[in-house]
Amino acid sequence: MQPADAAPAAAEPPTDAPDATPGLGAAGNARPGAAPVPPPRSVPAQETVPAEVDDARRAASADAAPSATAAGLTEREQAILAFEQQWWRHAGAKEQAIRDAFGLSATRYYQLLNGLLDNPAALAAEPVLIGRLRRLRSSRARNRRR
Repeated sequence: MQPADAAPAAAEPPTDAPDATPGLGAAGNARPGAAPVPPPRSVPAQETVPAEVDDARRAASADAAPSATAAGLTEREQAILAFEQQWWRHAGAKEQAIRDAFGLSATRYYQLLNGLLDNPAALAAEPVLIGRLRRLRSSRARNRRR
C-alpha cells in the first residue's frame, strides 16, 4: 500500500506490444545490445515473357523427342552429356572446345558434369555414359586416397 501523499507511478507500455518497434525500448530508444531489425524485403519482380516467345517455347517442347522431355534435363545438361560422349586425344583440345561450346571454364564444366553424374534423370537418359563416368570418378577418388 502506498502512502497517501505519494504520486501514482506511470505505467510503462509493454515492449512486446504489436505496435512497438523491434529493437526499441518503451521510450523509443535503442536497447543496449539489440540489433536493429531491417525493413522487410520486397518480392522480386517476375520476368515477363512476350506471347510469341512463350508460344515458341511451347511448340518446341511439344516437338521435342519424348525421351528428352521425360528425362527432365535442361538443354545445357543434354548438351553436356552429348559433348562428353565425344573422345578427345589431348586434354588441352577438350578444354578449348569446352570454352568454345559452352563459354565456361573447364573447372566449371566439370563441376556441372559431376552434378549430372548424381542426377537420376541423366542416368535414365544416358545410362551407359553415366555408368562409365561414375566408374572413372570412383577410380580417381580411390587413387587420391592411396
